This record gives sequence, structure tokens and C-alpha cells, in this order.
Amino acid sequence: MKQLVVLICSMLGFVGLASTLPREATDYEDMSFWLKSGQENLRRNLAYRNNENRAKNTIIFIGDGMGISTITAGRIYKGQMKGSTGEEYKLAFEKFPNTGFAKTYNTDKQVPDSAGTATAIFSGVKCRYKVIGLDTKASFDKCDKHNDEKRKVTTIADWAQESGMGTGFVTTTRITHATPAGLYAHTNNRDWECDTSIPKQYKDCVNDIARQLIEEAPGNKFQVIMGGGAQHLGLPMEPIDPDTCVRGDGQNLAQLWSENNPDGKLVTDAEQLFSIDVANTSKILGVFAASHLPYHAVKTDQTPSLANMTTQAIKLLQKNNDGFLLMVESGRIDMAHHHNYVKLALRELSELEEAILAALQQVKLEETLVIVTADHSHSFTINGYPKRGNDILGFANDPNKPNVPFYETLSYINGPGFFHHRRNDSNNINETWRAVEQDETRDQPFYTSMAGTYLEDETHGGEDVGVYAIGPYSHLIRGTFEQNYIAHVVAYAACFKDWPSHCNNAYNRFFYKLTNSVNRTTNSPLLSLFTFVLLLIVLNYN
Repeated sequence: MKQLVVLICSMLGFVGLASTLPREATDYEDMSFWLKSGQENLRRNLAYRNNENRAKNTIIFIGDGMGISTITAGRIYKGQMKGSTGEEYKLAFEKFPNTGFAKTYNTDKQVPDSAGTATAIFSGVKCRYKVIGLDTKASFDKCDKHNDEKRKVTTIADWAQESGMGTGFVTTTRITHATPAGLYAHTNNRDWECDTSIPKQYKDCVNDIARQLIEEAPGNKFQVIMGGGAQHLGLPMEPIDPDTCVRGDGQNLAQLWSENNPDGKLVTDAEQLFSIDVANTSKILGVFAASHLPYHAVKTDQTPSLANMTTQAIKLLQKNNDGFLLMVESGRIDMAHHHNYVKLALRELSELEEAILAALQQVKLEETLVIVTADHSHSFTINGYPKRGNDILGFANDPNKPNVPFYETLSYINGPGFFHHRRNDSNNINETWRAVEQDETRDQPFYTSMAGTYLEDETHGGEDVGVYAIGPYSHLIRGTFEQNYIAHVVAYAACFKDWPSHCNNAYNRFFYKLTNSVNRTTNSPLLSLFTFVLLLIVLNYN
């Protein structure tokens, strides 16, 4: 009965209790509305009970580059697409009952990249900038076979497979890109995606990321792999992306995968994906582009959506009676931001929400832990004082001239948008920028938003990112924590083999030693003695 109450209270958020205002509304909510809505929210939270079932299934959604400002703008964008003012809208994951903040820095960088953050999220161990699957004692861009072998970390994919669960991932990026590679790869440079990208002196030191995915565990044990990156596998597909590597060893790793998995299906377009007989298929390798998948706003029907891929992935993984682990990445939010394509970034976030809604329709929340987070933020902001319901892709105004467009509500600290908006045909120092409302490209998908400083690629942001959770032990997501904590929550909730969990109260089996690394909190001999005595007490008590 308690679990039914939990489920009902959790799902109340998805039926849209809050009212919405039409776009052009000027008659706003009064005191009575806000007092009632506040009490409704309070009652929902008071009725909530922690779900302490085992997480048979775990789904982790990563919005790459989805910082808080992106979520806020995306919320308003999605609400306005539905005809409301937008500010009151909530994205599906914002209705989850448990929320926290993750600190995203790499061990050597204040502002991180996706390789180090993916390693933290999936392995429970933070590492260096642009390094995947190796702890901070490994070097960036320099391979040392003897040292790196000791520095390898295991991930939630390893742990789930060792526990007999199904595993897989889907992404809108290359399947060898930094975030998915964080599940399975160990490399000193995230860019070593195929053989030609590895420096000659390290050819015998480490396999490229594509080979690690197809030939080594845990990659070769995934039941589901979907995304782009055909050219990294040596699978013929056009057009080739000149900004990333192409295999030079003549191998077709996709064909090798098919030979090693005769009951699996290799698919290269949406029609083939939808035609799979899941009941008689053991694995899926879906490769739908030579490099990254096209943005949702400009893709054709031949490319499956993130929701399509997520749906098929869950259908296959649900065949495992021991449960499954699935990672779903909306990776092109990040890439749109790097180019200052704000409209495309918000559309990619909207597609992430659609994938989340698709997943929620297929699983039982009493046995499925769902976590939504970002790996990092971007130098992206919402600014000015636009009126309620103002087009989120529109203009802010000078308070002294309320009817005159002044600058864009959404803009970037840096990036290529600087020169797009800079005016170079005037000697008047007060005419630095082109009039934003006169830009004829504003309605195009690839419109470049304003940036304050020129960089070829806009940078990441270093602020904390949100973590949203629902399902078993989702109440462990609370407060502000290091990003690596997420993996420990997953392991505890899912009762992974040989990991501390609610299924094993002894807490006497660990993958690590207490003296394994330099730890500022354990340098004191007195504190080390205290820790040892405390551990003995816990063991005797249990």
C-alpha cells in the first residue's frame, strides 16, 4: 500500500496540476492562486514516502551541456511551443520528487570537459580533463602502459554486467564520443576515437576507443549500442566528417560486431530499427550517421529520434529478468551551444524530454531508478527584464524604452556569435553592434546568437548542474555533492555485486582500499585510527 502511495504521489506531477497562462496574457495570477499552489506543493511533498525497493532497472539521462540556464530557457521554450507564457511550464524531469546539485570540476580544471565528467558519473572516480576511464594519476595525451593499467577504473556498466543485468546506451553523438565512452573506454585522450588519431609512439600502448567498444569488456557485452560514428568503426557511410578521424587500418568493426553476435542486428536507418523483431534479437548495434546524428530540427525520417532509440532499447533490455542499466544522451545540446545555436540547443533539450516521457511509459517506477542530469554547463545566460510570456528566443528591452528591442534575452559570454553581430561598417563608437531585430537569419535553425567575446567555439561553464531523480532510492539525490557520487547512488540502489548496498548491510566489501590514494581527510594518523575503529564497530554491529 505504501508503495502505491509513493507511485501516485510521484506521478501527480506528470498530470499538470499547475494552470497555464496564454502567451499574450496580462491578467496575472493573484494572491489566492499562489497561496493555493504553494499549499498543493506542500501537501504533495508531505505525502511523499521514500521508495526503498531494489532498483531492478536504472536509466541515466545525460543532457550534455544542459546547465541550469539551459533548463530554464528550455522550460520556457517548450511551454511557449504549447501556447502558454512558458515560465510556469515544467519539463518532465523537473517534476521528479528528488533533486540535487553536482559539482562538475575535473581534478585539474575548474571548468570541466565531457570526458572527465563522464568518468566521474559512471565510475564514481573523478579524473583529469579530456581523460576517460583512468584516474588522476594517469596523464593526458601521454600513454604509459604499465602505469595506465593500474589507473583503470571500472564503471556502472561493468558492475551491472557482473550482476547479470542487461546494459546499453543510446546517444545522438558518435558512439565513440566522450560521454558514451565514459561507460567503457580507458584512454589518455578522448580524441583517440580511431586508429589514425593515436600518435605513432602510442600505437602499441592503447587501442582506439572504437576498438575498445567492439573488442573489449564492457563494450563488447552491451546489448544495445545506438548513435552515430560509422567512420570510426570503418563502416562505409557518407558524408564523411572532416573534423574527426577516419579509420586507416582497413577494419570494419561493425562487421566484426555482426560476426561476433550472430543473433544481433546491425541497423543503419530508422526503418531498419523499427523493423527489428525484438523477441528474437539478442543485441542491437544502430549506427545512423558517419559522425554525429543531425540536429532534430533538420534531420530526415531516415534518422531515428532519441525517443525512438530509447523505446527500442528498453524493449530489448527488458527481456533480462535481472533488470537493466541504460544510458541515454542528448549530446547535441552541447554542440549547438558551442556554435551559439541557441534555438537548436533548446530543441535538442525538448527531444531529451520526449525520450524521458517515452521511457516513463515503458517502465514501472516502483522498480526503476531514473536519473536526469548534465555533465557540465555552458557560458550561456538569460538576461534583461523581458515581460512575462516574452518570446524566449526574442529580445530584452531597455527599461527606459520598453517598446524598442535592445538585445537578445538569450546570449553567450563567448563564441563565434561575436563577429556575426559585430558591426564593421561604422566609425561611430556607439554603433558597435548590428540591430538585432534587423538580422534576416533570426528565424533560421542555424542562427548564431550574440556572444560577448570571440572564440571559435564557445566554452563550457563551471557552475554546478542539476540532478533529478525518481524511483528506488532516488531520495539519496539531495543537497550539493561531488559528481562522482551519482555512481555510488546507482550501485547502492541497484545492489550491484560486491558493492555496498541496502541489500548487504555488512559494508565490508569494497573495490578500493582506504589508503589507496592521497586523501586530505585521511592524512591524519588520529583520523585514520578513528576510521579503523569505526569500521570495526560497524562490522561487529552487523
